[in-house]
Amino acid sequence: MSDVFSTVSRRGLLKGATAVAGAAALGSFPLRQAKADKFPSKSMRVAIPTGEGGGVDDAARAFTNVWAEKLGASFEYSYYPGASGQVGYEIFVKKLESDCHTLLFGNIGPEMIMYGTQNPGYKFPDDYVYFASIDADDAVIWVAKNSKFQTIEALVEEGKKRTINFSTSRLPHPSSLGVLALAEATGAKFKLVPYGGGNAARSAAITGECDACATFMNSSLKFADQIKFLTVFQNKNRVPDKSNNAPPVNSVFGSKIPSMTGNRAWAIQTKAIKEYPERYELLKKTAKETFNDPAYRKAVEKGKNLWEFNEYTEEAECTASAKEVVLLAQKYKDLISATK
Repeated sequence: MSDVFSTVSRRGLLKGATAVAGAAALGSFPLRQAKADKFPSKSMRVAIPTGEGGGVDDAARAFTNVWAEKLGASFEYSYYPGASGQVGYEIFVKKLESDCHTLLFGNIGPEMIMYGTQNPGYKFPDDYVYFASIDADDAVIWVAKNSKFQTIEALVEEGKKRTINFSTSRLPHPSSLGVLALAEATGAKFKLVPYGGGNAARSAAITGECDACATFMNSSLKFADQIKFLTVFQNKNRVPDKSNNAPPVNSVFGSKIPSMTGNRAWAIQTKAIKEYPERYELLKKTAKETFNDPAYRKAVEKGKNLWEFNEYTEEAECTASAKEVVLLAQKYKDLISATK
């Protein structure tokens, strides 16, 4: 595990030298204060609560490659996988410096489910907040293309007669919460079957081992010729032309199920916001500028990802979404965790 975050870019050194020279010329401006006022004054530190080289890592690097130019600082990474993200958050909140040079990049949906079910040693939003979500991968239900269930209504009706088995990559997942909420809203009997990974879960539904699959939309699109999307847990289908125009679940049943998504987002310690509000404002400003920069869209599409799944969400909406996920996770805790 790498934890080296002291590298300062050449441009940063030159800027620091200029600031020192200016302070000396004035004669009354302490060097320590000059360093304190400059931000960023060193490399930005990124903590990722998953392993290196995954989708979260790739998304973070695509973003920071553009963000670095706007901030005038390089970005360095460290990875803290374990306990569905809890290890990384514990380290981020309790052990890493809180001067706005340290950020976390995570996935709001799955990691707030972890927060709501594992009782970690930190508090949201008292200890950290998400201030910029940059994408949204919506939870969906789909079946094999040759399934007898060609609509979500047909699947629900069958679920009123017998238990419908849903394959899922893991129990604590936004799509799992969506399935449980739909069962409660309609009176259908649904059972979640965790397969310990997305590929295994998708294979189980495609082969008919399970009746249906509960997962994310984006990761399922490459199987579009083998599956039939039935519904999306969002207020709109972002890619109707690529997902047989699967309808939003609430529009079908008149339910009020919250949007179930995976939102990769930037987080910061709440303590850092309170101590350095000007720095925080700069981070928010430049993050939004980065998202709107055509160079970032090119980076996303170069990675063969659909831009339709990218959207920018600021702190207030991130917080509201995170709290909704926690409430559902706590409501269905016994069904999505190993506590019972």
